[in-house]
Amino acid sequence: MKLFRNLIVTSSAVLTLSLPALAGVTVNSPTNDSSVSSPFTLSASASTCSSQSVTAMGWSFDSSSDTTVVKTQSLSKSISSSTGTHVLHVKAWGANGASCVTDVTVNVKSSTSVSTTSATTVPSYADSVSSIESLGGWKAQHDSGGAGSSTGSMSIVSSPSKYGSSRKFYTTFSSNGTERYSVSFSDNVSAQNFFYDTWVYIANSASKIGNLEFDVNQTMPNGQTMLMGVQCDGWTGLWDYTVNTGSATSVRPHWVGKSGAYCNPRSWSVNTWHHVQASFSRDTSGHVTYHTIWLDGKAFYINATAYAAAALGWGDVINTQFQVDGYGSGSETVYIDGLKVSTW
Repeated sequence: MKLFRNLIVTSSAVLTLSLPALAGVTVNSPTNDSSVSSPFTLSASASTCSSQSVTAMGWSFDSSSDTTVVKTQSLSKSISSSTGTHVLHVKAWGANGASCVTDVTVNVKSSTSVSTTSATTVPSYADSVSSIESLGGWKAQHDSGGAGSSTGSMSIVSSPSKYGSSRKFYTTFSSNGTERYSVSFSDNVSAQNFFYDTWVYIANSASKIGNLEFDVNQTMPNGQTMLMGVQCDGWTGLWDYTVNTGSATSVRPHWVGKSGAYCNPRSWSVNTWHHVQASFSRDTSGHVTYHTIWLDGKAFYINATAYAAAALGWGDVINTQFQVDGYGSGSETVYIDGLKVSTW
């Protein structure tokens, strides 16, 4: 990522940078005293430090003499740590030498969210952003391209969870209304391969869920946005993948069901965690190839290529969207934990 050119600062330089200072750093994720799996996402920002404009930010663990420094006023970076309880020092430096720091205590657990499936699919050099469900900036919006009406709300909860905390999505809808939840997590426009990995928990009843949709959208170097997504379709009983049947300037999104790839969210067991994974890639001309979807370890081979580019005028960004589509009218509560997207 162009924002994340890291410099390792050691010895006497670190001693200078680590002097106590007024706090000017806001840490969005992880939250203090939270449990995370390694790697996890550090999301923080600082615009001023002691009335000076911030020119760089960084982080270190415990009493380590190494600080990673990034020339930016905001961080969204996947970082790793050994298991156990650690103090994460998130720092910022002003243009005239001021320094600020905010400390966050984290309980790092062993990462079990990366299954054998993803471990054999994602290369070691991939850029992986984990714990995306814990990031700030999530938005809820009715999908005007869908049916009916809907509203949605979100919160971070400690139960149910797989890794200490999860994001709760509460959706109400009428006439098959569809609610979209989204967050941006990267600015990597050059990546062409993607691995989506998350855990999903449906509370109490799945009888009112029409579809569950999992998307990753990326701006390409030419400024167009790749709209890439899969959904468990309760209307067709299949895994679907999205395509643009129009053009980049006249977008007509459409879902295509994969014959033989059975999926209906209303048949998922409730009050238990389900593992959803998907691998796909894109070329430079706006075509995406959907490779494989896994549900609780069972593979569904899609192997389909389709056009997916759209001229939306977005900046350099990758975002992910999770959508809950209603089945009739009512409400549903769904949780996500361990959401990780790897790109390379």
